[in-house]
Amino acid sequence: MSVHIGGKPGDIAERVLLPGDPMRAKWIAETFLEDAVCYTQVRGMLGFTGTWKGERVSVQGSGMGMPSASIYTHELINEYGVKSVIRIGSCGALADDLNLGDVIAAIGSSTDSNMNRYRFEGVVDYAPVADFGLLRTAVEKGEAAGIPIRVGQILAADTFYNDRPDITDRLADYGILAVEMESAAIYTIAARYKAKALTILTVSDHIKRGEAMDSAQREQGFSNMVKIGLDTAIAGA
Repeated sequence: MSVHIGGKPGDIAERVLLPGDPMRAKWIAETFLEDAVCYTQVRGMLGFTGTWKGERVSVQGSGMGMPSASIYTHELINEYGVKSVIRIGSCGALADDLNLGDVIAAIGSSTDSNMNRYRFEGVVDYAPVADFGLLRTAVEKGEAAGIPIRVGQILAADTFYNDRPDITDRLADYGILAVEMESAAIYTIAARYKAKALTILTVSDHIKRGEAMDSAQREQGFSNMVKIGLDTAIAGA
């Protein structure tokens, strides 16, 4: 049992989906997994283990932001022997050719956080990237299901409310597809401890156009993302 996860040894599968919202973890477990069992409720951050297509998979809430996500990623890998983590979540699009409901796989995650600058003492601008095997598998699974996946860079931001639209525009000019808040930390920690990591996101908002999905669109869009994540997890671990 780790400090922040109440699971016992063996409770957590080697493959974990990592949504930020613990209630989304609960929804995934109840909607997609068979024989799902809750292994932790510590701090309200729910985690479940069940099976998907006969293969054992866990889903663990990670909270919002890189400090929280880094705690859960570190403990899953180092305390429970997790081999692959796939973040699934929502994002705000920056690219003009992205639309609500589109699915993104993040090949790399730029960040405005100081976490990696501190880690490398300001000497190196470390570039956190996805595991290529998981990334390729996700694209293939999406194609097989008729769900196009856009592959590219995202930004993992330290702030949700941003007073600098000029920076947002500049990020888009440099090919940043969308903004979320966790992936750079997840990719970095997985790399440090020799685990695999990938981020799959659904566009829930378009930052530049001021658009947002309604609840029905969110459920359908997130279902597509979850299915791809689960199929990738069992194929790529």
